[in-house]
Amino acid sequence: MAGRIRAEDVQAVKERASITDIAGDHVSLRPAGIGSMKGLCPFHDEKTPSFTVREAVGAYHCFGCGEGGDVISFVQAIDHLTFTEAVERLAAKVGMELRYEAGGGPRDGVGLGKRSRLIEAHRAAAEFYHERLLESAEARAGRDFLRERGFASPEARQFGIGYAPRAGEELTRYLRGKGFTPEELTVGGLCGKGSRGLYDRFRGRLVWPIRDITGDTIGFGARRLFDDDRIAAKYLNTTETPIYKKSSVLYGLDLAKKSISTQRRAVIVEGYTDVMAAHLSGIEGAVATCGTAFGADHIKVLRRIVRDEADLAPAKVVFTFDGDAAGQKAAMKAYAQDEKWASQSFVAVAKDGMDPCDLRLREGETAVRDLIEDAVPMFEFAVRTTLDRFDLDTAEGRVRGMGAVAPIINSIRDSSLRPEYVRTVAGWVGVEVEQMWDAVARAGRLQARDEAKGAPAGGQEPVPEPTSGEASSGMPTPDLRDPIVQAERQLLQAVLQHPTMFTGEALDAVDPLSFTAPAHRAVFDAVREVGPVAAGETLAAWHARVDEATPLAVAPLVAELSVAPLPVVHDPSTGMPPPSYIRSLLVKVRDVALGRRISDGMAQLRRLSADPDADQGALRELSASLHAMERERASLRSEVG
Repeated sequence: MAGRIRAEDVQAVKERASITDIAGDHVSLRPAGIGSMKGLCPFHDEKTPSFTVREAVGAYHCFGCGEGGDVISFVQAIDHLTFTEAVERLAAKVGMELRYEAGGGPRDGVGLGKRSRLIEAHRAAAEFYHERLLESAEARAGRDFLRERGFASPEARQFGIGYAPRAGEELTRYLRGKGFTPEELTVGGLCGKGSRGLYDRFRGRLVWPIRDITGDTIGFGARRLFDDDRIAAKYLNTTETPIYKKSSVLYGLDLAKKSISTQRRAVIVEGYTDVMAAHLSGIEGAVATCGTAFGADHIKVLRRIVRDEADLAPAKVVFTFDGDAAGQKAAMKAYAQDEKWASQSFVAVAKDGMDPCDLRLREGETAVRDLIEDAVPMFEFAVRTTLDRFDLDTAEGRVRGMGAVAPIINSIRDSSLRPEYVRTVAGWVGVEVEQMWDAVARAGRLQARDEAKGAPAGGQEPVPEPTSGEASSGMPTPDLRDPIVQAERQLLQAVLQHPTMFTGEALDAVDPLSFTAPAHRAVFDAVREVGPVAAGETLAAWHARVDEATPLAVAPLVAELSVAPLPVVHDPSTGMPPPSYIRSLLVKVRDVALGRRISDGMAQLRRLSADPDADQGALRELSASLHAMERERASLRSEVG
């Protein structure tokens, strides 16, 4: 099983892998002073170079977007790999065999030497197949197949497509001539072994190289061309090998990863030619599974790239399916996995059930782009697909339809969306909203009963490793577009830069829960824990106490707030901001907290008022509490009125 890499080996990889060489594979670097190199940042678009590398310290930093770290974090960020994957990738590059803690080993179970040999064998096989497609007379059937689907030689080169000769031993002889052993060829899935010796795994087929996220060829997908092919299956894929796991491989991911990361949109299509058609039509975030249904391992791979994090605006995942029964079944399987995403899932189905390849061929590349842009929410597709099974013109059909879609509505993660969905689906079914609500509630009770009878423990998905854009603590970056968050920030700036302007009582009056940004709340908690500047204490000493009380994850924020300029004119004689400005910040933050409490109270009052059996004493008590909070809020606002 995969294990923890020894710490000394991780350090050795850092020392042996040149950050200049590694970054230089992705960025054109030029000298920028003694010991420094500079270039355009690979993590964001810019016109003026702000990406700086210092070989002596093994670090990089972009002064435009803030991305930075060592050679391992660079590989993690640029190739969307986990820490372990990045270390193993670098170790292979510098020719270093890694050691693992007791009981563990490499992720794929093969050491550096064996993996490198298998990767090299696949690279040589891909070159062999591609050359045969372009030059062999026998491969005309393959070239015709591509041409009929709108792909010519440039597209074949772009995607590395090849042709496997029919004879059945040409690849074997070619690779044996390059020094690869029979064991390497059979273990890698390139050849089989029969009574007469080795034979080519793929024969008389068009082949697509399947690459991992970094671009290494790890397997092949092969399409039937000839009617007399002894294997009836239209597509054959490489069998499971030490370097190829079909449940976690996505065709085209090496080409799509940059677009997926930049746009935070992944497009899942069904076949190799669909990936090609999508990319050539400008949908560069398209990928496809390799001979298996889209599943949990594929989701884990994409989540890292698309930054599928609950604290960010939802990313978008678009599935394209054929309009036939098989396509609908595939869509429903994908919907069953939807709860494993924070992203919003959509479905795109072309008219007449055309896949992206057919759509591009018949209606052009614009039609493919429109197909993806016009995708409907997965929820809507799932409900409509389910309702299609019932005759909604009959009372029986409507009742059965409600019962079938109610669990889908009940499964919506964001419960605040359910009322709107209930109203919408009631219209689709043709029933009253109250009837639909009853069906949803009944589905909820049935689900709760089933879970109480013994839902399997430990079924929760593991938390994904932090991506380069996420703090290791998981604490989201404050959204400064929100004026409330801006006010919180300015209050913390004032407290950290001018602590003597705040009494202990003034700070105690501010509830830490008033801060909507968790990072701001953590900083305020540290300030409250330290208390006011002590008599005779210097500002530097007080700051040192604040730094010590601050969680490590927000320490950089404290440093930033301590020096960031306040948007107000300071008194030139004292160097302090106006006291009225300080009062307005305190009032605004407290006012927001009061408003939140009043809103919660009003919602509770409405629910109680709608309940004929509600406790009238509780109603009066809640009403009095709301009046008191309103008076407190008016008094608070008068302080700056």
